Amino acid sequence: MAYGAKQSIAWNSNAAVGCGTGRNLAPLLEAVGAEGQVYGVDLSEGMLGEAKVLCTKDGWHNVELMRADAVDYVLPEPVDDAIFSLSYAVIPQHRDALRHAWNQLRQGGYLVIMDAKLPSGILGKLLHPFVVWTSKLTVLGNPDVRPWDELRELTGDVDYEEAQFGTYYICRARKR
Repeated sequence: MAYGAKQSIAWNSNAAVGCGTGRNLAPLLEAVGAEGQVYGVDLSEGMLGEAKVLCTKDGWHNVELMRADAVDYVLPEPVDDAIFSLSYAVIPQHRDALRHAWNQLRQGGYLVIMDAKLPSGILGKLLHPFVVWTSKLTVLGNPDVRPWDELRELTGDVDYEEAQFGTYYICRARKR
């Protein structure tokens, strides 16, 4: 099943780790419905400020925003779904953040990571030094992070697919 396809799963709560300005909250809210809860976690006060404005503007009353590091936030309940959306590769302690999010998932829950990556082949090899140099000067993520492999250290139930000519990926794992 494609990641964007509707699934007949009743979710009660979701977490967006590195929620930024809140642009990734709408699909999580749709999944949990009016009775569910969404938690947005980000370290940046400025990003959370924008997310709060968005939540107010759109009338999202079932979103709780938390200013916390991705390796030590505490959710008030285990969640059915956690997502890192364009945030995983910029988290310095990404493996710790992954394990932390995994530990806050309910059994049967999904952890999804969507981020940018270098394309495979010669183009990726040519771009690699430039991207490494640029990432040290900006908020571009670490091009050598391979979360699909890191998820496989937690579970064998990992799906992976690429998009946009191999410059983006989505990987998903289910907690059994």
